[in-house]
Amino acid sequence: MSALDALSYLYQVADVFAFLILAASGLAIIFGMMGIINMAHGEFIAIGAYVTTFAYRAGAPLPAAIVAGSLAAGLFGMVLERLIVHRFYHRPIDSLVATWGISLILTQGALLVLGSALPSIGTPFGSVSVGGASFSIYRLVIMAVAVCVLIALYVLFMKTTFGAHARATMQNPAMARSLGVPVNRIYSITFGIGAAMAGLAGGMYTPTMTLAPTMGSNFVIEAFVTVVAGGADVLVGTAPAAAILAVIKAAITALYGQVFGVIGLLVAVCIVIRVLPDGLTGWIVRHRT
Repeated sequence: MSALDALSYLYQVADVFAFLILAASGLAIIFGMMGIINMAHGEFIAIGAYVTTFAYRAGAPLPAAIVAGSLAAGLFGMVLERLIVHRFYHRPIDSLVATWGISLILTQGALLVLGSALPSIGTPFGSVSVGGASFSIYRLVIMAVAVCVLIALYVLFMKTTFGAHARATMQNPAMARSLGVPVNRIYSITFGIGAAMAGLAGGMYTPTMTLAPTMGSNFVIEAFVTVVAGGADVLVGTAPAAAILAVIKAAITALYGQVFGVIGLLVAVCIVIRVLPDGLTGWIVRHRT
């Protein structure tokens, strides 16, 4: 393998890793915290994408438009959590059915109101050439944002009072409530953070794709398999799972194409589930103790 081939492969690995982190982090937060299997995750991604597009076309700079999309998805998630989702904490099957219904309502409503598709706003920054190979600068920005998201989540959940309360609530909500932790508020804020992460993913990838109410489905399958492989902890499990799956998918895609890359990803996840039923989180926690 030449140096250029190695650079191209590393670029593809980083690109897939960024996609998996941005797509899966919000899902992992909600599932790990509340035991909610959020089938409406793709719709939160679509909300972020649409708000980003509308804000950008209204004259906002792209970074501000992406922040607006993320905030809109987060606020919508908090409202939804207070109205519906809080009834299904730690009831994964019930939450799956409920959020699937929410997903159908949001998708069909958006199709009626917004139509089937909306043109992209275009990918900014152009590309850079190295030895005849072209690399999108915006994709490099997405990679940097994914790393920043991991760092921000680590600081939030490991270094702040909110994070301590959130981890206590996740481990034993009854005990946390008896010690004065505002458990319901923690749940609401955490669900909002997870939804905002989904909105951020939609906003970041808006310039790279055509918008449609069903666009979240492009993210959801790989987000779900990443969370399943990683387990319930976004920091301990999801990030290593995304790195491993990125290496596998990029390698198979480079050799056999995009379709086989996705197939290889799914096969790898099936093997992980068979060998590690609790995902990478369970394996890492067991070897820590």
